[in-house]
Amino acid sequence: MAIETTHYPAAIDGRPADAAEMTALAFAGFAHFTAIQVRDRRIKGLDLHLQRLHGASIEFFGRALPDETLRARIRAAVDAGPADQSLTVTVFSPDGEFTANSMQGDLSVLVRSSPPSNGPKGPLRLTVVAHERPLAAIKHVGESGKTYYLHQAIRQGFDDAAFIDRRGHFSEATIWNLAFWDGETVIWPKAEMLTGTMMGTIQRQLERLGVPQRHEEITLDRLKELSGAAVLNSWTPGIAVSAIGSTAIPQANTFLDLLHRAHAAEPAERV
Repeated sequence: MAIETTHYPAAIDGRPADAAEMTALAFAGFAHFTAIQVRDRRIKGLDLHLQRLHGASIEFFGRALPDETLRARIRAAVDAGPADQSLTVTVFSPDGEFTANSMQGDLSVLVRSSPPSNGPKGPLRLTVVAHERPLAAIKHVGESGKTYYLHQAIRQGFDDAAFIDRRGHFSEATIWNLAFWDGETVIWPKAEMLTGTMMGTIQRQLERLGVPQRHEEITLDRLKELSGAAVLNSWTPGIAVSAIGSTAIPQANTFLDLLHRAHAAEPAERV
């Protein structure tokens, strides 16, 4: 009996990507991207994904693809793949890197499909690493540090790693945003970091729900004062963190419920 397999395509500028193009991109380090979860052929926070791609393109290349072009590429991938999937939308210059030519000419977009993910179950224990991502506000490719510090964390008996900057302030985790809870208010770290699209949707829905939020500088010493912590990214609105370094963190179910409730309130749209 034949086994049915799900097809997860990859396309560049709306056409199937060939092996030569993908090989070149596998070694490219000057590009930016956004990671999208598709459920029932719908996307939450699509406006934030488009804003991210536009802003990063202006920063990297001094120009950006029209939103409608990006929408068309994403729409084609959604229609070509299964109803539930993960998409990675990468914007790059066909002229490559290490050349001034990438400052000129058209930009290309790769849309790659893969199986859907909801992230690990948790709770997670995070080691603490002094690390500042280069161009932290941009979600760019070629960041070996994120996987390197994940592996180091696992070797130390942790699940993942949280980053602190040169001033001792928490910023983010390897592929996650951090969120904290003081029993009444959601606290976001105040530091140089990537503002995740999930973080953006959670923030605006918490505001609509009337949940107080603030940005604060969080240090190792401050952890003892907090009532909960979580990580979030495109996979999930919140996974409990039970320890950061040697500090145990209470598992605040109310906090996690709020994050998931905010995510449920965010409308999903057809592209």
